[in-house]
Amino acid sequence: MIEKRKKLSLMCKKIRKSILDTSLAAGASSSHFGGSLSTVEILVALFEEILKYKIDDPLWEDRDRFILSKGHACLGYYSILAEKGFFSKKELQLFEKNDSFLLGHPVINKKFGIEFSNGSLGMGLSLGIGVALAAKKRKKNFSTYVLIGDGECNEGSVWEAAMSAPHFQLNNLTAILDNNNLQQTGTNQEIMTSDSLAKKWSSFNWHVVEIDGHNTDDLIKAFNIKSNKPKLILAKTTKGKGFKFSENNNDWHHKILTKSQYDIAIKELNGSE
Repeated sequence: MIEKRKKLSLMCKKIRKSILDTSLAAGASSSHFGGSLSTVEILVALFEEILKYKIDDPLWEDRDRFILSKGHACLGYYSILAEKGFFSKKELQLFEKNDSFLLGHPVINKKFGIEFSNGSLGMGLSLGIGVALAAKKRKKNFSTYVLIGDGECNEGSVWEAAMSAPHFQLNNLTAILDNNNLQQTGTNQEIMTSDSLAKKWSSFNWHVVEIDGHNTDDLIKAFNIKSNKPKLILAKTTKGKGFKFSENNNDWHHKILTKSQYDIAIKELNGSE
């Protein structure tokens, strides 16, 4: 267990370093820095311990499907795909540049592990329901995982989807809610109060698990819970997690990273356990 924890911690550190490197390489193209950093442990737990996939056969029919509904937070997603070997880490340096397949929101490219185009907020969970329903109808054993944001829950389409999944008895569907309490233009409290999320999702007949979204042990336990209902993992997170200048600082929702800020972050990262 201790060795696994160290391995996962090291991978989280690598992903944060990759987010920094990619943001700096983007230059004048600002990136969605803060919301990517809040997803790191979620992505690492999924891709290291939970998801079934084959890097040498990305179209394997029985692979699990991952959908990044909050598609603007793609830096963490691209970084974990590169770390796992779906494509070269050099490709990350071309983020948002001409002819790159790594755009500011994911665009479907299955051979590189990008299962779906995402980023129009509120659409990913409905897409996940379609995929999970298809698996049921085709009698396939793969699971579907959808990462959504708390600000995204302002969208009515999320709640239509929340009603639909239990109706279709989609126990092969897991949604992970990145609950960092910030969205593009302010706090959840300022923009649209999102209190009692656990109660709301439970009332829609989801199996809800509320955890620390930066604790990989807790995430893995939550992912492994068996239920006859669709599952919602309410992950309490910190936007901009990992660097003092960005943590809970909504200026870093979408911003250009300077070299001096990069250097400060690298020192902080290298000094972390």
